[in-house]
Amino acid sequence: MSLYDEGHTIAGWTGVAIAAVGSGGVGLGVCTASVPAVVGGLVIVAVSALVTWLLHLSGWGKPPGVRPRDQWGMRVRDTRAREGHTGCVACRLAGRGRSAANAAPVPVAQGEVRAES
Repeated sequence: MSLYDEGHTIAGWTGVAIAAVGSGGVGLGVCTASVPAVVGGLVIVAVSALVTWLLHLSGWGKPPGVRPRDQWGMRVRDTRAREGHTGCVACRLAGRGRSAANAAPVPVAQGEVRAES
């Protein structure tokens, strides 16, 4: 089993659900040749990106990479989100990101297996 557990977050699933509705609106607009439906669907897709970003910044998205097993649950809020995640584009866009050079190392519990990149 992978230690990365990517995408299992409230932010991720909410964004996907909103984007699916927007994509459906775009598809409906294309099938009916309705420019307002296409534009409306594209606006909803853009809103899904903003909602996902805001949820990630508020702690409902997880950082990329390896996380401890107790933080794998979808309902577990990320307490380090306010500081920004190392290598995270969303955090960097918000001015929170830490570069890999000045980031503090994450402690590894004894006996814990680290995934190799």
